[in-house]
Amino acid sequence: MDSINGNGATRKIAIEYAQTKYSTSPEYLWNRYPLYAVFRRSDNKKWYAVIMDVPQCKLGFDGHDKIDILDVKCDSVMREMFRCKQGFLPAYRLNKENWISVLLDGSVDIDTVFALIDASYAIAGAKGKT
Repeated sequence: MDSINGNGATRKIAIEYAQTKYSTSPEYLWNRYPLYAVFRRSDNKKWYAVIMDVPQCKLGFDGHDKIDILDVKCDSVMREMFRCKQGFLPAYRLNKENWISVLLDGSVDIDTVFALIDASYAIAGAKGKT
């Protein structure tokens, strides 16, 4: 883990990035999950990112402590390329064909997180994509 994650800092940095670059604010849609934040494009209202805090055991790890993750849209090439790398998992709670989960525990550098947010934003805005 790197030092930027200590207390949810990577989560905060990712949220600030999406807000600043795309002028989109997190939407907290579920009372049961108060830290699940959805980001939508303002033009077509499609989701391009979801940040969640998920128990480790739900992600296939030992333990019940929560881990921050970022789900982003991806194409099949991106999905295959990243899923074999440390810090990436099949999407949690979203379509595993179109989304991947990124651990926000420091195992993925912040520049890669930013690039994935950018790619997801573009994919969510592409004509004919869901």
